[in-house]
Amino acid sequence: MSAEFLSIHPDNPQPRFVKMACRYLLDGGVAVLPTDSSYALCCMMEQKSAMERIARIRQISKNHNFTLICRDLSEISTYAKVENNVFRLLKNNIPGAYTFILPATKDVPRRVMNEKRRTIGIRVPRCTILEAILEEVNEPVMSCSLILPGEESAESDPVEINDKIGSIVDVIVDGGVLHPQATTVIRFEDGQPIVRRIGLGDPTPFE
Repeated sequence: MSAEFLSIHPDNPQPRFVKMACRYLLDGGVAVLPTDSSYALCCMMEQKSAMERIARIRQISKNHNFTLICRDLSEISTYAKVENNVFRLLKNNIPGAYTFILPATKDVPRRVMNEKRRTIGIRVPRCTILEAILEEVNEPVMSCSLILPGEESAESDPVEINDKIGSIVDVIVDGGVLHPQATTVIRFEDGQPIVRRIGLGDPTPFE
């Protein structure tokens, strides 16, 4: 079996294709979705088996920070503890190519958060296709940058992604060739930002 390959317009996503992609997610599948940086492996938060499939594809440990892709700040506050100064920094820099590592709330399942630190990655991308998918499923999706084992950069070409992993995911959303860089990762400790990885997002506001 090979993945469903859906070419969705990056500026005017076709509703029919958006609904098709969402059907795979809501049925417990693993999706490759475009973001405002590279492509990401995604599934719904409650789908444990899909999360395990993503971990196998990426060959990552249980202490890896998965990321919840949210629609806005109000949705972030449901899943992460956001202090006032952190709120201001997030408000000024989202949407954008950042992943923020924040303390998780009780609404986040333990298997999704970093077990050791009790943290969760949070992201609000600037990507019209992804925004349409989030509106359709009406909740965050869990994600992980599509960096394959042995590779240093993230996957950016949907045709190449299909060739490499089309047989082990359920749907690939083609949003065009994207950036080979992943997000800039910012971790907050005691309300203070620490740049953990420099990617596509400008780290200057957090330094």
